Amino acid sequence: MAEVHALARKPRLNAGAAALLAAAALLAGCAVEGPGAPQRSAEAVQADIEALLPPRVPQRAAWAVDLQLVFAGLKLAPSTENVCAVLAVVEQESSFNADPPVPDLGRIAREEILRRAGRVGVPEVAVTLALQLRSPDGRSYADRLAAVKTERELSAVYEAFVAQVPLGQRLFAGFNPVRTGGPMQVSIDFAEAHVQQRPYPFPAAETVRHEVFTRRGGLYFGTAHLLDYPAAAYGGTMLYRFADFNAGRWASRNAAFQQALAVASGRRLDLDGDLFLPDPTQPGQTESAARSLGAALGLSDRAIRRDLERSRGEDFDRSDLAIRVFALAEQRSGRPQPRAVLPRIVLQSPKITRRLTTEWFARRVDERYQRCLRRAAG
Repeated sequence: MAEVHALARKPRLNAGAAALLAAAALLAGCAVEGPGAPQRSAEAVQADIEALLPPRVPQRAAWAVDLQLVFAGLKLAPSTENVCAVLAVVEQESSFNADPPVPDLGRIAREEILRRAGRVGVPEVAVTLALQLRSPDGRSYADRLAAVKTERELSAVYEAFVAQVPLGQRLFAGFNPVRTGGPMQVSIDFAEAHVQQRPYPFPAAETVRHEVFTRRGGLYFGTAHLLDYPAAAYGGTMLYRFADFNAGRWASRNAAFQQALAVASGRRLDLDGDLFLPDPTQPGQTESAARSLGAALGLSDRAIRRDLERSRGEDFDRSDLAIRVFALAEQRSGRPQPRAVLPRIVLQSPKITRRLTTEWFARRVDERYQRCLRRAAG
């Protein structure tokens, strides 16, 4: 689901290095399937992807080419399961539109800008007056804002607005209402963080934010968010990756820990996958429940906090805290505890007009995923 957020920063892409990496990927054949596996040609992988696309998708060959390049760039196996997982998210989030329209986007965006401005003390009248300025195309920014149909258009209007308004960077740079974008509606914050850890493997002259709105860029960052991290606790079940795509990496694993902790402690916990608050002196409900078991677990408050902070990485399930909580929960309940559960999160966004949850999102995507697998089998 697309949401709104402030743009934190705009790192530039190393176009020269990216071009070399992209060329190398093309020459290599681009099908990484594990040690000793025969490599297929790029054309063969593209043909397989095109065959898995839902019926009536426009520009099928272009989608297949870009997705094959994405798997090569991320060094992920273009297996049927992986390809179907990506296609299912694209179908759910954008119906295979690289820049999907959003109903009533102009009004939603204006209200969100005013809300964010008011939160930091910028009066509504100041924002309204600034939006009356004439933009380079002769229309006021208010008129351009009212006319936007897609998040890409909205982001472009806002960037131009910030660049032209006096003191725009100081007053409005943090109010860009576009948080997600592209065919997979991937988080722009995630994309910007990702390129700090791993070079973007394709030529690009614009910012990461701009690249997210393209078909290939949106597929690249969305696929990375969905598949490019280890999740042993899921046992290959894509349903939990779909939930993580919506709620954050390892949210399903962390929610299972919260469920086990609730069983062990006898406390009711929100299974949201968020295990600690930033301030260690004010522990949240999960950390408080864990501390209440400190003696039974043989762990100090400091050790509990240290292990909870590992919950945003891949090895939390190997921490002393996780191992001992699950052991205690299974001892007290007399039955095994699952290592992955769907987080219970109600989705919040100015664009959401009905009650939606992470579980709803994950199951809807999984339905599309299963249809894709059936197309492959047929």
